[in-house]
Parts: sequence; C-alpha cells; structure tokens
Amino acid sequence: MIGVAAGTRAFGLASVSVVLALSTTACMASKGDVRVLQDELRALRSSIAQSDTARRAQADTAMMLIARANDWLRIFSTRFGAFQANVSGGMYDMNRQLLQIQELSGQSQRRLQELRASMESRNDAMVATPAAAAPTDSTRAPAGPGPAQLFQIAFNQMQRGSFGVARSGFQELVDKYPRFEEAPSAQLYIGESLAEEKNAAAADSVYQLVVTKYPQSKAAPTALYKFALSQIAQKKTAPAKVALNRIVKDYPNSDEASLARDLLRTTK
Repeated sequence: MIGVAAGTRAFGLASVSVVLALSTTACMASKGDVRVLQDELRALRSSIAQSDTARRAQADTAMMLIARANDWLRIFSTRFGAFQANVSGGMYDMNRQLLQIQELSGQSQRRLQELRASMESRNDAMVATPAAAAPTDSTRAPAGPGPAQLFQIAFNQMQRGSFGVARSGFQELVDKYPRFEEAPSAQLYIGESLAEEKNAAAADSVYQLVVTKYPQSKAAPTALYKFALSQIAQKKTAPAKVALNRIVKDYPNSDEASLARDLLRTTK
C-alpha cells in the first residue's frame, strides 16, 4: 500500500510538472505574440507618421507653389494693365499724330491751292491786258475765274463761316470743272457746309455722293468717315459700322482706316 501511494504521489507530481510546463510555454507564446503585435503596431504608427509627414510636406509644397502662382498672376496682371495703358496711350498719340499730319497735309494742299489761284489770276491779268488794248476784242465777255481760283474763293468763304456762299462756289467748280483734281474735295466741302448748317440729312447725302462720284479719290474715305460720325451722332450705328468697315476694306492705307478701326471697337 505504501508503494502504491508513493507511486500515485509521484505520478501526480509529474502531471503537475507537465501542466506547469505547458502553462509556462503557453504564457511565453502569448507574450511573444504580444511583442510581435506591439512591434507591428509601432511600425504601422511610424509608417503612418511618415506618410502624414510626407503628405504635410506635399501640402506645404503645393501651398507654396499656389502662393507663387498667385504672386506671378498679380505681377502679370499689373504688367498687363500697364501694357494696356501704354498701348492705349500709344494709340491715342498715334491717332493724334495722324490728325496733325492730316491738318499739316491740308495746310500744304491749301497753300498749293493758293499758289495755283494766284498763278491763274496773274495769267488772267496777262491775257486781259492785250485784250483790252485791241478794239476788236472789246465786245468779248470777260473770262471767269479758273478752277483753282474758284476753289480758293469758296474755301475762304468757308473759313469765314459763309457756308451758303462757299457752297455755291464749290458747286460752280464741280459743275464747270468736273475733272479738276480738287473737284472731289469741293464736293466734300459742300457736304461739310451743310453739316455746319445742321442739315445732317443733306450732308449725309453729299458724303455718299462723293464716294459714288469719286471712289478713287482721297476725299472718298474722308467722306465715308464723316458719314459714319454723322450716323453715330444720330444714334444710327448700323449704317455707321457699314461705312467704317468699308473704309477698312476699300481704303486700308488711308489715314481714316486707322481711325475707323478704333471707332469700330468702341461703337456698340
């Protein structure tokens, strides 16, 4: 009995040892897994932190690029505004210079016209002297003024504000000397004299007549431009645009073509 009891006690101790060993092994396995899990968590957190840092860096870079782009846009906008102002000022100066050139050209033409009228007057005087000395020519009707004289007399009346008298002189010139080189300008001045008398409808008709009768003359684009200005003043923008576009198309090298382009951009 004593031997059996001792054997039983020994078996029990062995069983307890095995259980304790198994329990110890299980605890050791669990702690190892926890450490592995903790390491993985730390690695994951580190990876997430690095990713967040990278994203923040990318976001900072993007914000910096956006800020620079905005700065460049502001600089470009300022420079473009200055460029527009310079272009507008340049166009204004150029148009003013064109008008000055036109005025100087007109003065030159008037000076030449005065010289022609003077030459015609002297020629008439030289012709009249022998005629007055010859008795057989006493019944001859005196010759009227030549085309240059007619033009100069009418132009002088225009400058004095005698528009009706000037118009009569210009009309006489056009009727008597239709091939005279200043006949287109005389026809144009007839329209201007009517415009000065506030007869816009009659003036517009004459402006159109200038283009019809003398389409190749330098007075044609001027007449079209004056017609367009008159139509704009009367709030008739459609025919005004037609006239301006015709100037640009048919007379692209004229001084009025540049003015017409500018006016087309502002005429609504």
